[in-house]
Amino acid sequence: MDILSIVGIIVSFVAILGGNYLEGGHIDSLMQLTAFIIVAGGSLGAIMLQTSMYTFIQSMKMTLWIIFTPKVQAAQAIEKIVGWSNTARKEGLLGLEDVAENETDQFAKKGLQLLVDGGEPNSIRHVMEVELDTREHSELQSAKVFEGMGGYTPTIGIIGAVMGLIHVMNNLADPSKLGSGIAVAFVATIYGVGLANLFLLPIANKLKSIIHTRSKYSEMIIEGIVSIAEGENPRNIETKLRGYVH
Repeated sequence: MDILSIVGIIVSFVAILGGNYLEGGHIDSLMQLTAFIIVAGGSLGAIMLQTSMYTFIQSMKMTLWIIFTPKVQAAQAIEKIVGWSNTARKEGLLGLEDVAENETDQFAKKGLQLLVDGGEPNSIRHVMEVELDTREHSELQSAKVFEGMGGYTPTIGIIGAVMGLIHVMNNLADPSKLGSGIAVAFVATIYGVGLANLFLLPIANKLKSIIHTRSKYSEMIIEGIVSIAEGENPRNIETKLRGYVH
């Protein structure tokens, strides 16, 4: 669980609501259902128009990564790769057949199967890099869903503000209806800018960081398996892969 993300969300709420309270404001003044519907609904509709169904669904699933970040255990993976290298030197590449069948990491399992099947190092690298590039591209497109929404919400917040002002202008003769229109106008702007800068854009950047870490981990797996295919010394392989660990 990513505690920093949880703390960040809490700090954002406390800072905004606390600042509003210190200025003598009330939370009720920031609670406008109409403004929320305009900003949230408009932004969601716009991003649905921009995005494919698969990417949109994947982005919603990836939201959980903000709290439950996929674990990347590079040090343990290096130990496994060195073990695979020792097995290959003692028993040959066919000695990794059982290891491949029992491997839980599907990406590493595919590389081991290519290794056992006698694939050439360059061929193994090419196949695995294509899969990595495809996965990385798909995940980045999903992260850009939040980036796109972060770009739309401030503008749609302005649309909400203009709509509120139009409502005010249409009811100048009736002062009792002016308050709600003015509230929607200003709160819609707050919702648009707040959602973008406190949540959507940070979520997009956090997902990109996680995707980058996962890709570097997969690159390490590729390098390790290709090194085994090239018959490198296990100690040299370990030294090379340690460079991927921060």
